[in-house]
Amino acid sequence: MADEMKMGTYICTGCGIGDRLDASQMEMIATREGKATYAKTHDFLCSQAGVDMIQADIDAGEVSNAVIAACSRRAKNEAFNFQDIAVSRANLREGVIWVRPDTDEARETTQEMADDYIRMACFEAKHMHAPKPSDEQSLNKHLLVVGGGITGMTAALEAAKAGYPATIVEKTGQLGGMAGRLAKKIPTRSPYANPAETEVADLIAEIEANSNVTVCLNSTVAKTEGAPGRFDVEIATESGSTSTIQVGAVIQASGFKPYDANQLPEFAYGKTPDVVTQAELEDLVKAANGDAVKRPSDGKEISEVVFVQCAGQRSDKEGHLSYCSGFCCNASIKQAMYFKDANAGIDTTVIFTDLRTPGSGGEDFYRSGQQKGVVFTKGVVSEVEPGSDGHTVKFKDLILDEDTAIQADLVVLATGMLPNSGVDPYAAEKAAAAEEEEGEEADKGDVVATVDVESILNLDYRQGSDVPQLVHGFTDSHFICFPYETRRTGIYTAGPVRRPMDIAQAREDATGAAMKAIHAVENAGKGRAAHPRSGDLSYPTFRKEGCTQCKRCTVECPFGAINEDEERYPTFNESRCRRCGTCMGACPVRVISFENYSVDTVGAQIKNVDMPDEFDEKPRILVLACENDAYPALDMAGQNHIEYSAFVRVIPVRCLGSVNTIWVTDALNSGYDGVILMGCQKGDDYQCHFVKGSELAHTRMSKIDDTLQQLNLETERVMTYEVAITDVQRAPKLINEMAETIEKIGMSPFKF
Repeated sequence: MADEMKMGTYICTGCGIGDRLDASQMEMIATREGKATYAKTHDFLCSQAGVDMIQADIDAGEVSNAVIAACSRRAKNEAFNFQDIAVSRANLREGVIWVRPDTDEARETTQEMADDYIRMACFEAKHMHAPKPSDEQSLNKHLLVVGGGITGMTAALEAAKAGYPATIVEKTGQLGGMAGRLAKKIPTRSPYANPAETEVADLIAEIEANSNVTVCLNSTVAKTEGAPGRFDVEIATESGSTSTIQVGAVIQASGFKPYDANQLPEFAYGKTPDVVTQAELEDLVKAANGDAVKRPSDGKEISEVVFVQCAGQRSDKEGHLSYCSGFCCNASIKQAMYFKDANAGIDTTVIFTDLRTPGSGGEDFYRSGQQKGVVFTKGVVSEVEPGSDGHTVKFKDLILDEDTAIQADLVVLATGMLPNSGVDPYAAEKAAAAEEEEGEEADKGDVVATVDVESILNLDYRQGSDVPQLVHGFTDSHFICFPYETRRTGIYTAGPVRRPMDIAQAREDATGAAMKAIHAVENAGKGRAAHPRSGDLSYPTFRKEGCTQCKRCTVECPFGAINEDEERYPTFNESRCRRCGTCMGACPVRVISFENYSVDTVGAQIKNVDMPDEFDEKPRILVLACENDAYPALDMAGQNHIEYSAFVRVIPVRCLGSVNTIWVTDALNSGYDGVILMGCQKGDDYQCHFVKGSELAHTRMSKIDDTLQQLNLETERVMTYEVAITDVQRAPKLINEMAETIEKIGMSPFKF
């Protein structure tokens, strides 16, 4: 028999709440209408005395479900982090008193607003259960690092220093990766004047001396199955032997491959050995072993070197890269210094359209190049014409606005980097979407942005063998909102496979990825979610007898957390799950739920708002706001005392992808006059923390119009918006615009 639910409501009167609202009335609402066992008021609920009061009730067994009526659920999380009970929050501060004017005229509607939030929180709490860990696995601190370049070595060492053993799998016979090919690197320390040692040898020595790091050379990952905390990884060697290890998390540091300069015939690449790429020049410098680099074609002394920037990059031409690879300008400056440091009389010219030298010392390094005599010319190279004794580089001088040419013994092409991401699991889906675009061609810059390689991770996921690729084939989910994350929980990417970067950025990236991987294994060991709901113990379950096996949950899950059993029923992998609720929003029969977030917890809030009839001229507007962007924007609007309509009732949702259309239907049937969905930005520049939630919600809501028309309701009554966390002014404006629309088109005919 389930334990009896005991609901306690705790109302704070601090921060001006008690001055603006009738606390005794809210207590009555909680006990009479919200069916709370009791309600208590405290002057400062987040103070130690207030927290102790609640904890004492919990310890005495007086409360199993609590309502905290105070500030936003985004505030005071540590103070109100009570264990083993379900907690609902009523936002009286940011959501009520801070968005309403302190006038006698507004007092009535402000109080009604607060009373409704008490009702909503009570009924939400009534349908909540305290989540408990699934106990699917114990703590596994072992990390797998795929790739033994500068990024992979740094990630493994940083993890090992923190006490987390790491295994590096490197497909070649030595560590170092692309950085191992370099003669020198761009300096990372003051005075940023000269090329520096790559430190690859030092890193290798450090790895060899660290007992917490295991290295598998001439090896690849043959299979990865399982989940965070219990990945089973099969490692295959060149000889054909295999071994299996269990790891808690995976860092993919598979690096990049240089852009194929054979696609640049206009620069005479392949026609003469005297036209080389930056990577090939590094090989020549290392082979010279301290001696002067000679002209590859005939071994003669070099007197003139021309560096062509953005060769096949930052271009919308077919076969070119549309993006900047970031490291190339500094690399050309460094390579020009190779020649100047060896012989100041060698002419070195860098032809660029825009010179970009990222990093704290980038400007100093550029100035040092100038002081050494490196010439920088702003221009666009159109052709390299080979000659028997030197070559002609034709270009348009962008300063003089004229066509000109320069002679060179050696031409160095600054070609870009292509991510070594493996197989794109959604390639077919993207191709189909591109075909559907009538009269529009796919972005030509994206066509060549991936390398045709075999699988890197060989994931045993129904969604594909590698982590999904996004813009230009890089693996990052969204580097602004959540760096290092991929759409495969517990698998993190770092270095140039994630985005274009240089060595300094890659090492920093590796450290960040190692920290995320450590965080993942610790959370997995405790049965908690990863970013962005880090620490969440809830996970999805479903009512099997109601399942229609439609597969929408398995298809729409952005993270590959749902598979199917032999009977074609969904199986939920708790450790892979990010707790976004997209599966819940997708389910047409509403059989998927979380202990503390479900169709019922939100539906109960929607239905238990005091609904004035049409003659009261008090409309009701429902806002379902994404907790990662829209809800914080509304909170900040409150902090800035930006007013919005008192007729709105805001319910935060984990992700707009979790919004089930039944909530919109219920709201309209209950008498709401308007419904607003506020989610993150979607599309190529998406900012959805759960990747596809906002996009899925827009797709679902696009089908609501037919329902509205069948009910003889105006389509303007349901609106879906993309709202960023910075839309502090815009989010309240959208609410006020809906209020104006309702005033114009009239109240809902479904008012009770």
